[in-house]
Amino acid sequence: MGTLLALMLVGFILGMMFFYQRRRQKQEREMVRLKEEYEQEVLRSQLEIQEETMKTIAQELHDNIGQSLSVIKLWMSMAPISQDHEAYEGVQNSKEMLQKVIRDMSDLTKSLHTERIADIGLSEAINFDLTSIRRAGILKIQFEKEGDEFHFPDQKSIFIFRMYQEMMNNIIKHSQATHVRVSVIYSNNDNFVLSIEDDGVGFDVKQKKESSSGSSGLGLKSMRNRAKLIAADLSIQSEPGKGTLITVHVPLN
Repeated sequence: MGTLLALMLVGFILGMMFFYQRRRQKQEREMVRLKEEYEQEVLRSQLEIQEETMKTIAQELHDNIGQSLSVIKLWMSMAPISQDHEAYEGVQNSKEMLQKVIRDMSDLTKSLHTERIADIGLSEAINFDLTSIRRAGILKIQFEKEGDEFHFPDQKSIFIFRMYQEMMNNIIKHSQATHVRVSVIYSNNDNFVLSIEDDGVGFDVKQKKESSSGSSGLGLKSMRNRAKLIAADLSIQSEPGKGTLITVHVPLN
């Protein structure tokens, strides 16, 4: 009886320890889940605030600065200056520069406005932005599109477009590249792939990942945050002196 009671006591203690351990593990998993949900909600709120800010800036640029520039252009076109006047050439050059500023302002406004991205579609928004970069003569750009385009929910398409913008911004500012290839693929199994490859100086991916200092480091962090929120797979392949390839794989659902 004593042995039986001792075994029962040991079994009870072991059972209680096992139950406590399982309960503790469950609580830890729940805490991790709640922490991840909280962090994602904070990220989502921050990005939504950024989008609203950019939308407001776009509207202000269009309504105020854009209209003021248009009025200045109209006044200059009405200026009674003949071709033999000494100020004629300077006025014409100023009008051309003003026209370029107005066009660039319009392109910037369109790229900032989130509703337009949703209206014209992701591929067209990317192609439009690439046309503006080509016009600046900074890079030689190859754009490829495969498959029939399907539409993401608005928030997801905006996040993908902002990731694309961040990639191109890093290329223009830091890569010293001359050629860029941009590819968008819509596969039959409802998967979307965006890839951007450049022939620039490249970088150490591990070192850049560990460091958040510098605009390019913050840009990569921003891309990873957006990818996490839309369940996208972000792949970055780069080495110093060998260019960079960034791929974003996004499931439709």
